[in-house]
Amino acid sequence: MNLHEYQGKELLASYGVAIQRGVLVNNEAEIDAALAQLKEETGTDFAVVKAQIHAGGRGKGGGVKLGKTEAEIKEHAENILGMMLKTPQTPGGLDGEGKLVRKVLITEDSYAPDFDACKEFYVSIMLDREQKKNVIIYSTEGGMNIEEVAEQTPHLVHKEHIHPHLGLQGFQARKIAFNLGLTGQAFKEMTKFISKLYKAFVGSDASLFEINPTLKTGDDRIIAVDCKVSLDENALFRHPDLAELRDTDEEDPTEVEAGSYGLNYVQLDGNVGCMVNGAGLAMATMDIIKLSGGSPANFLDVGGTADAARVEQAFRIIMRDENVKAILINIFGGIVRCDRVAQGVVDAYKNIGDIKIPIIVRLQGTNADIAKTLIDESGLEVHSAIELAEAAKLVEDLIK
Repeated sequence: MNLHEYQGKELLASYGVAIQRGVLVNNEAEIDAALAQLKEETGTDFAVVKAQIHAGGRGKGGGVKLGKTEAEIKEHAENILGMMLKTPQTPGGLDGEGKLVRKVLITEDSYAPDFDACKEFYVSIMLDREQKKNVIIYSTEGGMNIEEVAEQTPHLVHKEHIHPHLGLQGFQARKIAFNLGLTGQAFKEMTKFISKLYKAFVGSDASLFEINPTLKTGDDRIIAVDCKVSLDENALFRHPDLAELRDTDEEDPTEVEAGSYGLNYVQLDGNVGCMVNGAGLAMATMDIIKLSGGSPANFLDVGGTADAARVEQAFRIIMRDENVKAILINIFGGIVRCDRVAQGVVDAYKNIGDIKIPIIVRLQGTNADIAKTLIDESGLEVHSAIELAEAAKLVEDLIK
């Protein structure tokens, strides 16, 4: 689950991580009060207006603006609120539709008053699955696209792996500060920053922290100027307060709806809809579709407790995609009973009506024979298959 910048900063601050101070604005009526509050807290006349959407590269699309007067700051806030912001990471990129900006964060100008004495760094924490350890990735080249830095100057990107039982050690935090070229008070501040940041990462069950830039100010403080935070959704039951931070307006509405039915759904850009139980079988099914000359239109796992009603909802969601030219239902009945899935297919077919695309159903396992009888006796134009290769051949023939 992704957090907005302002939410991520609030999370970091709760663990003692120094952040760039700011005030959230939900509409134009709140701008004046936000400016007054920020000036009272920071004493600065400069401020940065930042669009709050779940996408990086906001500055490239005009979603981050520096204002040097109250009138200028207010103008930026009014212009950004309600705009369709296009960034390299929004759907379709800079040429796409963009995302609606529903709120902005007005923050202090952390670079004032001594801009030349400031230095930007890159710091992130994530899981290195290959090494089975959390890893802190850091670089002196902050504020830039880290992918380009890694590709063009890989020697400037450092990694520090953390032992899962020992946790972050003091010498590791000091090593990071040293490799970033810091000395004196800035060195001490960076070691504290890294230690608290790692504590926040573990404590919140996060899957990603990306602090870019991490800023050394003119007076040698270390603060998080921007942050991207992703939380492990599987651990949210331990953090009900964090689960409440979910912003469904930033998510695909179809995926949100699917989640409400207990379906794991991700929309893709192919032409063959998939309905499968189990993530592994879903991936294998998508491979089979590719090998048969088609392209998966979605990833959809109905789960191990699917019943007829849930299958019907899954069917309806797949059918909304106008690019779908065929649907492959591939169920291995272990926990889930094949006859329940078959009944869901029959119900959906009858309730939706006028389905003009071919449906291929491959059911194996618990009550598969009953399921096949249900489909065969339904009178529907549904193609049955027993082996996966047989289902793939049907997909290949029908999409042609």
